[in-house]
Amino acid sequence: MARKFLYLVAAIIMLVIAGGFVVRIYEKELTEFAFVPTAKFEKQAALSTNVYDDPKMWFARGKVAENNPVRWQPEGAPAIEAPGPAATFFIHPTSFLAKDHWNAPLDDTQSHARARIFLRGLATPFAASGEIWAPRYRQAAIGAFLTQKPEGQQALNAAYGDILLAFDTFVANVRPDQPIILAGHSQGALHLTHLLKDRIAGTPLAKRIVAAYVVGWPVSIDTDLAAMGLPACTSPDQVGCIMSWQSFAEPAEYGRIVEVYDRTTGFNGESRANTKMLCTNPLNGGAAAQADAQANLGTLKPAIDMTSGELIPAAVPARCDDRGFLLIGDPPELGPYVLPGNNYHVYDYPLYWSNVRADALWRVQQFLARPVAAPRNRLTAR
Repeated sequence: MARKFLYLVAAIIMLVIAGGFVVRIYEKELTEFAFVPTAKFEKQAALSTNVYDDPKMWFARGKVAENNPVRWQPEGAPAIEAPGPAATFFIHPTSFLAKDHWNAPLDDTQSHARARIFLRGLATPFAASGEIWAPRYRQAAIGAFLTQKPEGQQALNAAYGDILLAFDTFVANVRPDQPIILAGHSQGALHLTHLLKDRIAGTPLAKRIVAAYVVGWPVSIDTDLAAMGLPACTSPDQVGCIMSWQSFAEPAEYGRIVEVYDRTTGFNGESRANTKMLCTNPLNGGAAAQADAQANLGTLKPAIDMTSGELIPAAVPARCDDRGFLLIGDPPELGPYVLPGNNYHVYDYPLYWSNVRADALWRVQQFLARPVAAPRNRLTAR
């Protein structure tokens, strides 16, 4: 029976294809031998600085249309006749579920196929705002989140090194005045928090950020947000701000997430224990903690194979609770990939697909409408 249970758990996780912080909390059920790599950690060879000049290193590379998964739109979505002017850098979540490596090989076909499925459901809300860039990277294996071994963190560090290279190539190839949207989910959102700290905070690039969507990964308001260089979004009209949420139906059982979160250290070097997580309501752009289902423009209900779906309006509400989790009311019927505790991690973006699309579009418009400071006259600028 125990062996059958482990096989069942493995099958569910393979279907859920969810990685990152939310999976790590179930380490008591998901034993190390089931998912944690048994191979010796292989130090990842540094990629050449121009490796991301190769279009094959991207699942989506701006206007390159060949085999581009982010061009897909669900049934019921408005047609994209003329994409907006922004450029979105999207970091996909964990799609490498094997245990023969700590980091996904760049030529692993199974993880690539799963990543494409992710992008269809998670990155596509940003397609109307402009071009999307989504890099391949040597992501940490799902087992890296299920162990206290140092190899887990080493794998994450190696994956982040690839993200830095990809982002630098992205910035070098978009127009110098082009508005930028940053987005990611789960492991991708984790890397995005570091990217904001290391490449955005205190730099001229910060002035080009329309918004950053750090979804499916906890951000401490007290210990992380200041180091990331952008404030939380508190209005749909705001630009240069961060949207973030983690979705749970009610009754929500997120005690283990809190346990793990409280044992970690924030970007300022202080404990995250008892600090509130950032929760910005995706139904109103962060303007209020609560919004009724009528504000939901369309929830993406995916097909069983996650390759297609339809939009259902007014299906799911949203409410940020006191600790910083996004509560979505009664469990909606979106598919079989809900994690224990009414955790809708897999559906963080699909729950609010149309609102994320509208939010990004509107913020781009607000970004473009900002007054541009006139150049200072040398004779009067004293």
